[in-house]
Amino acid sequence: MSKYSESAKQLLDEIGGSENISAVTHCATRMRFVLVDPKKADVEKIEAIPIVKGTFTQAGQFQVIVGNEVSTFYNEFVKIAGVSDTSKDDAKVAAKKNMNFLQRMIAHLADIFTPLIPALVVGGLILGFRNVIGEINLLEDGTMTLVESSQFWAGVHSFLWLIGEAIFHFLPVGITWAVARKMGASQILGIVLGITLVSPQLLNAYGVAGAETGDIPVWDFGFAQIEMIGYQAQVIPAILAGLLFSVLEINLRKVIPNSISMIVVPFLSLVPTVLLAHTVLGPIGWQIGTFISDVVYGGLTSAFGWLFAALFGFVYAPLVITGLHHMTNAIDLQLMNALDGTPLWPMIALSNIAQGSAVLAMIYINRKNKEERQVSVPAAISCYLGVTEPAMFGINLKYGYPFLAAMIGSMVAAVISVGSGVMAYSIGVGGLPGILSIQTEHMLMFAVGMVVAIVIPFILTVVFSKMNFGKIPFQKRA
Repeated sequence: MSKYSESAKQLLDEIGGSENISAVTHCATRMRFVLVDPKKADVEKIEAIPIVKGTFTQAGQFQVIVGNEVSTFYNEFVKIAGVSDTSKDDAKVAAKKNMNFLQRMIAHLADIFTPLIPALVVGGLILGFRNVIGEINLLEDGTMTLVESSQFWAGVHSFLWLIGEAIFHFLPVGITWAVARKMGASQILGIVLGITLVSPQLLNAYGVAGAETGDIPVWDFGFAQIEMIGYQAQVIPAILAGLLFSVLEINLRKVIPNSISMIVVPFLSLVPTVLLAHTVLGPIGWQIGTFISDVVYGGLTSAFGWLFAALFGFVYAPLVITGLHHMTNAIDLQLMNALDGTPLWPMIALSNIAQGSAVLAMIYINRKNKEERQVSVPAAISCYLGVTEPAMFGINLKYGYPFLAAMIGSMVAAVISVGSGVMAYSIGVGGLPGILSIQTEHMLMFAVGMVVAIVIPFILTVVFSKMNFGKIPFQKRA
């Protein structure tokens, strides 16, 4: 008998038995259940199982935090439960049955942007490093940069832009691929579609504003002309083009005979999409993206910018619980294109730090409890490195008041960040390493925000614990 057998049996009983499991899979730390009737799961008894570190419901899935031993526990659980192994994609499909319309839209958006995050994180770090060696006067009593002092560093600075340009200027290629992958269309054609939006044949999107009408190249069809404008770094035009292509290809497959589909379907789905992308979807998407970035940036820089920042900093962690935080990825990318940076990501990184600081306070409060430290110490470390789920769902939401303390600390830090004009190069590493993604001239004020995000949640969590706050309503939502 495995050491996990008893815990697995308990979990199966309290989750409503095998008949209540529609699908089950796992990730790095959590069991992910799609339940026939979520109300049958007894959350209180499940969280009392020794191996369970917390539970929450997100994206239509009931998730049980187990920890690093989740894969071994999962194997024992499916054997005892008599249920088959389920892929993550199958579980997501089943989970969507438990979602409302808004939740499904957010889930689709997350599926598009999540595969792109590793590239965006690397890109943000590269831009930050290039700025450190190329813009900051570190040598000769603050009068010379590393790039100016050495051919080696000049070469590094130039070489790294090869990667930075590939990630950000050619971002539409990744987006159209991700949309095609999500929709079940041909991924290679999704890539080709993205390339047609950023081809070197096209006038670079960054040069359109300064170009005279006669300087913009065109495709001349005799009866009509189409401007050859690229959509480098544009998010919404790429999403719209990817969706149109995927819908066309999927529906054409249904009506065109298999004998000729390999030839006809790619042609009839790709060519019209490229044409419409450069005549209708691109211009419309450009205007929508510009409007969104103008509204967000206008709100942040207005007389009430501090209020916007306070609200965002306070509610970001609850947004993570609902999954709505995925919307910020698209807004961040749009701001990066319009402003060469984003003020949203710094606030997100500070929110991560605040959650970790609340857990740090719980470690101090429960310093004599060895069992509690086994959960809270790894959770605090991962949170400070940008992975908040173990901290939020395993500790802060479990007790309630640390979550509230972190929200307040995040709110104050966000006001400082926005009030001092802090900008990040891009979406980057969360938590303490987030400073590497911050534009160099703003690193000092971001560091001030980091100190606030560490100190305030820690102090408030200790104070709240002495006031016997108890659990707050967020625990029920988790």
